[in-house]
Amino acid sequence: MKVFCHHIYEYRKGLRSLILHTMSTQLRSQVEAQLQRHKIDFLIYDLAPNRMNVFFGAPECIDVLRRIGKSSLNDYTCEEDFILGTMLGYDRLQQCQRYLQRTERQTALSEVSA
Repeated sequence: MKVFCHHIYEYRKGLRSLILHTMSTQLRSQVEAQLQRHKIDFLIYDLAPNRMNVFFGAPECIDVLRRIGKSSLNDYTCEEDFILGTMLGYDRLQQCQRYLQRTERQTALSEVSA
């Protein structure tokens, strides 16, 4: 929970617009209560029976994730993954490299299955 609280601090100080935090589902109600208390928009993706991804931050960022409309990062297209990485503040050049690698893999897989 210390890292989670630090992420809240970073958001409230304007250091980040969107945060992704992976944690145990046992903390779900505590996390939701804390984010609601601070009036921070959030979205939760369940990963496994005991893990979850908590996205929280600026309402606009959370709205983008809601409009993408997928409940698992595994279902994101290469373009959606690129958008998310950029919104999370990841290095743009690395995001471009990741996008190119993912699209090349996808093209190779589609050629094999054709």
